[in-house]
Amino acid sequence: MGEVKHLCLVKFKEGVVVDDLLKGMAELVSEMDMVKSFEWGQDVLNQEMLTQGFTHVFSLTFASADDLTRYMSHERHAAFAGTFMAALEKVVVVDFPVVVAKPPPPLPA
Repeated sequence: MGEVKHLCLVKFKEGVVVDDLLKGMAELVSEMDMVKSFEWGQDVLNQEMLTQGFTHVFSLTFASADDLTRYMSHERHAAFAGTFMAALEKVVVVDFPVVVAKPPPPLPA
């Protein structure tokens, strides 16, 4: 199957200190060898009709579905997920195999 993405769209509850959660997430994934990469971002266009209130996205890349399963069942992930989920008003999670339709350009030499 190849690489797998774990994508989370979230809307945080009012009053949540998002920076604290971002720091915790960065610490968690830095300690987890099965996570190949971690990216996150915040919506920049604020198009409520299209975003349905979701404000942030988190994307983790794994070498395989087995690595994703190991991550999801890891005790450190479970502990952080409890804190993270308690801070959310709503969330959508999608796990999918990566299909590259347009590869990034090569890095300059």
